[in-house]
Amino acid sequence: MKLRVCYKSDQPLFRESGNNRSHIGVGKFRLHLGLITPMQSPMKKFVLIPLVALMGACKSDNAMDQSTVKLNYPLTEKMDVVDTYFGTEVADPYRWLEDDNAPDTEAWVKEQNKVTQAYLDRIPYREQVKDRLTELFNYPRMSSPRRVGEYYFFYKNDGLQNQSVIYFQKGRDGEPEVFIDPNALSEDGTISINLLGASKDDKYIAYSQSLAGSDWSEIRVREVAGNKELDDRLEWVKFSGAAWDGSDGFYYSRYPKPEEGKELSGDNKDHSIYYHRLGTPQKEDELFYRNEKNPNLYHNCGITEDGKYLFMYAASGTDGFETYFKDLKNDGPLTRMCKGYKNKTSVIDHHNGHFLARTDIGAPNYRLVKIDPSNFDQKNWQDVIAEKEETLTGVSKGGGYLFPQYLKNATSLVYQCKYDGSDMREIEFPAPGSAGGFSGKQEDKKVFYTFTSFTYPPTIFEYDLETGESELFNKPELEFNPEDFESKQVWYKSKDGTEVPMFIVYKKGLSLEGKNPTLLYGYGGFNISLTPSFSTSNIFFLENGGVYALANLRGGGEFGESWHEQGMVLNKQNVFDDFIAAAEYLIAEGYTSPEHLAIRGGSNGGLLVGAAMTQRPELFAVALPAVGVLDMLRYHHFTVGKGWIPEYGCADSTKAEFEALYAYSPLHRLSDGTRYPSTLVTTGDHDDRVVPAHSFKFAARLQQAHVGDNPVLIRIETDAGHGAGKPISKVIEEQSDIWSFMLYETGVRSLSAPVASN
Repeated sequence: MKLRVCYKSDQPLFRESGNNRSHIGVGKFRLHLGLITPMQSPMKKFVLIPLVALMGACKSDNAMDQSTVKLNYPLTEKMDVVDTYFGTEVADPYRWLEDDNAPDTEAWVKEQNKVTQAYLDRIPYREQVKDRLTELFNYPRMSSPRRVGEYYFFYKNDGLQNQSVIYFQKGRDGEPEVFIDPNALSEDGTISINLLGASKDDKYIAYSQSLAGSDWSEIRVREVAGNKELDDRLEWVKFSGAAWDGSDGFYYSRYPKPEEGKELSGDNKDHSIYYHRLGTPQKEDELFYRNEKNPNLYHNCGITEDGKYLFMYAASGTDGFETYFKDLKNDGPLTRMCKGYKNKTSVIDHHNGHFLARTDIGAPNYRLVKIDPSNFDQKNWQDVIAEKEETLTGVSKGGGYLFPQYLKNATSLVYQCKYDGSDMREIEFPAPGSAGGFSGKQEDKKVFYTFTSFTYPPTIFEYDLETGESELFNKPELEFNPEDFESKQVWYKSKDGTEVPMFIVYKKGLSLEGKNPTLLYGYGGFNISLTPSFSTSNIFFLENGGVYALANLRGGGEFGESWHEQGMVLNKQNVFDDFIAAAEYLIAEGYTSPEHLAIRGGSNGGLLVGAAMTQRPELFAVALPAVGVLDMLRYHHFTVGKGWIPEYGCADSTKAEFEALYAYSPLHRLSDGTRYPSTLVTTGDHDDRVVPAHSFKFAARLQQAHVGDNPVLIRIETDAGHGAGKPISKVIEEQSDIWSFMLYETGVRSLSAPVASN
């Protein structure tokens, strides 16, 4: 590949970062060309024509009449930048927007937000939407308790707290006390906390602290009994847990300290595992593992509950990984058990001298095997739970039992069994939905799990291991009636005849006359499964006559590795075909019409929306790509993008992969003179997972290519990242804007019900 460039900048060009084995995904993840040199002053790269965003006649109550509103976008200057891939020249005129720290880019962001907010402010019911969402979000909610010795830990939010508070209590029925309140650490609620691992004697617990949604975190340690903060501070940590070896210290994963000024833009290499001993400075931490020959690998580790073995996973990206083990009691060598990055083998436990591991080797729907550490050749593996028709999505343990967790047509199916796979007992749930948890220590008599579905808020149950009975532990109370709604699962045919399932949720008594505002949501990648789950903001949409549809596209993990592979690399177009076919089904069955249909997705789902709206712009009224991967030729140049190469392929690698990526890359499929759907691109300025440059360049090109009076806008959130740790206040603001935009652009001129109470 060659690069022709005719502009200069005095700022860094890229944002970059790293990823991990479990989910590097975009869920949802670089190359410094060194060709940009300093100059005296940056060039002005956009012009505002005019600064006032909305011109034309408006109603006296400030509500807008779309037919008379004229949108004027910032005119973004184009530069003569051309890349050549296998003989094909590809222009990249908005590359200067990749430098999100440059003054010109910052000014562009500011003016784009002005245009967007001016448009959103004129939607007549926007404040009504915000008020109702605030009311819906304002209910107490908590996580499943986690036992650490004689204490129970859980997260709880009273309703509108920006971050959930971590509580702990002594004993099952003790008085809850605040362990850590993240809201006290910052005025704007942008510091988030995640508990990591507890020491083997349950005396200490490690936790991570992150700022403004960044993937970077700092590990700290607290003494449990006295809730005393220790002096330990571990910086430049990404995608890491805390694997305690006894009670004196733990293993964790980190990167070298990045170059100053490039903390959110530098290329992360040498993801390494260190051992930290409590009470010592980080500079004295012992390097456990680093791959000097391949600095792009990602490494994580864990230690079995009995403390006898350490397991390490080395991943080249988001798909497969190598599995290693080390005998800690005898200080054995670090031994590779599974070679290569195609498959996935995760150790669940060490029991009676054998490893129990979930693997897709020889089983695309996964199986549970028993492995002898002294004779771990794959031909000697023994099935504990053989592969089934349903996908084995995980296996947890607690109280001397295993809990194999399956997906059957994208809904949860969970069993309890002994360690040899016998006495299999199905756990009953209130309805078809999603369940998770079922984790505890060897001596536990009960475990907790959470169950949810589209109209069933996340509810915590306590499960008795002997009787198999579930007892309600905590059920949130919301201001809505779930009996007003219904959901069903349908199957439709994709372009190549593949049968694809989709969930559809709506208010009872729905009229199938093709006029319902409808939101189609999808993801379709990285082996991630979409299952029924509760969304507070979706309830608002359903209350107002909306239809919510969730399609289980290929590329996901709902039907095992074969389903995933049908949506990877050269097969990625299958995902978009599945999504488009879902839209056509909803139209054909009378749920909606192109004038009332919106599509939404985030991260890899943002790519999905971008591809669908550029391939079939006439099919949708609204497109909502969030934090999307939209430049498929250069995604691997930024942050953790290199980790997605196993999923997408790479434009620099082979002609076939370049041609496949170029054929659907949303940025490159935009065509001048086309009327695109009303679009609201959303991203965050601190997103170091999918850098905002994707959204910046796509929005600039879209505004230049689009014809029609309908809006194509971008909303850039400040002090926000890829999504994790976002304060509730920012969530409500963002959701209010998105729902207001979506409803207005699908023809809704007033809300039906209900409204927030005074």
